[in-house]
Amino acid sequence: MRHGSMIDPPNRFEAHRREADLDHVLDDEVYLSQLYCRQIEYLPDHTRSIIATNDSPDIPFRYSVNLYRGCAHGCSYCYARNTHEFLGMNAGLDFETRVMVKHEAPQLLREFLARDAWAPEPIMFSGVTDCYQPAERRFQLMRQCLEVAVECGQPLGIITKNALVVRDVDLLAQLAKRRLVNVFLSVTSLEADLAREMEPRTSTPSARLHAVRTLTDAGIPVGVMVAPIIPGLNDTEVPRVLEAASHAGASSASWVMLRLPMTVEPVFQEWLHRTHPSKAEKVLGLIRQVREGQLSNSQWGERMSGTGPIADQIRNVFQVFARKHGLDRRLPPLDTTQFVRPLPKSGQLRLF
Repeated sequence: MRHGSMIDPPNRFEAHRREADLDHVLDDEVYLSQLYCRQIEYLPDHTRSIIATNDSPDIPFRYSVNLYRGCAHGCSYCYARNTHEFLGMNAGLDFETRVMVKHEAPQLLREFLARDAWAPEPIMFSGVTDCYQPAERRFQLMRQCLEVAVECGQPLGIITKNALVVRDVDLLAQLAKRRLVNVFLSVTSLEADLAREMEPRTSTPSARLHAVRTLTDAGIPVGVMVAPIIPGLNDTEVPRVLEAASHAGASSASWVMLRLPMTVEPVFQEWLHRTHPSKAEKVLGLIRQVREGQLSNSQWGERMSGTGPIADQIRNVFQVFARKHGLDRRLPPLDTTQFVRPLPKSGQLRLF
């Protein structure tokens, strides 16, 4: 099984760390090849809350839902990797092979929306991990949440890089008719080999573009995110990605510069040196140029786009070609006036 990470970096919250001593098996290629080839485990997450609140000025939504913790897509660059350390696991192989599943998510969402204190506003699905990652084929939590949204008239946004989203086109179309949903597909590259290396278990670029077309034809507003842009690796593809997105029917586009917070940095560096050894130092050098000499910058207002001449050039190229292909506009605003508070699980009306 292909992984984005081939290391188990130490958890920054743990007082002790373990390092494998492989000197005595360096010649055992079979053993070494199997050492970091792990099956995906799905572990129950018994969280009692499902809505996360965000107050970052860099993020255009306040509320979000993440149905899974960890992500089997295995993207080498994923900024969410270090969140697995809060669970006592690591940001490398654990993040993509030990996925926590919030089985009660649909019911928790219903209970949240039923609160008297809830003043309806859009909720984003996949603020951290992808709601249509491979686990969704099995557990169908996203589809159940969409059913709740249809029932309640709850507006929502979706970000995904998996063509599995078209499975729910029937529910999404119902929401779209009422101006209750927007969908963003992430397309980082049109080169299938590069995409497979960066994002081992995501849909192919062609499948994602086909999903854009399928959703658009069903009347669902769709945008494309070129995220992340990695200087020296996929930045030159921006014009082609935007042209392909426009042809597929997208009506908006946005971008995000590569972010490497905390433990994500060693995971990405290991992947880069393993898969692109001849480009690694050049890419890392360019990243430092857009991050003020570092590999990451958490400063609000800068972390999503970078700074300096190279970042400015990427921004300008994106803007020029987004305008050329009619993608320099926002998706239509969502309607919050149709919300109807759901009935309790019992189905009985409340007296108060």
